[in-house]
Amino acid sequence: MAPIAGTLLLGGCGGEPPAPPAKPPTPVTAPAVPAPGATGAAAMRPLDPGAGPVLPPLAYEARNRRDPFSPIALTAETKGINVTAAKLVGIIQGPRGALALVEGADGVGYILKIGDALGNGRVTGITGTTVTFAVSAQPGQGPASVTLRLVLD
Repeated sequence: MAPIAGTLLLGGCGGEPPAPPAKPPTPVTAPAVPAPGATGAAAMRPLDPGAGPVLPPLAYEARNRRDPFSPIALTAETKGINVTAAKLVGIIQGPRGALALVEGADGVGYILKIGDALGNGRVTGITGTTVTFAVSAQPGQGPASVTLRLVLD
């Protein structure tokens, strides 16, 4: 057994040079990104030169749609709903106090608690059948109070 082990040990120590270490991978450079606001589309080049031909430039066709990359300009701010045009739909007694269910003139519903703002008013009180708003002051007038009553059919 000893002669076989010795042969294997000495056989592995031959005079051949060891294999050279593997070359590090070549870094892949990303394609140049066009500057913002540049007009026209540049041709896209694949990351790997052997991946295929150069891709044609892309062009956006709106087809009666807004360009998703163009900035949005708001024309006018909405003032919100007017409390006097709102309707009290219901009152809910929750674990943290009463909640008022209010419907705006546009049909959108709101769940409000004391201190919440709605349009031009702020909720100051909620009872079993009413909700009271402190309405912001109009020019030439002092602050006003608006009370909405629950209509029971």
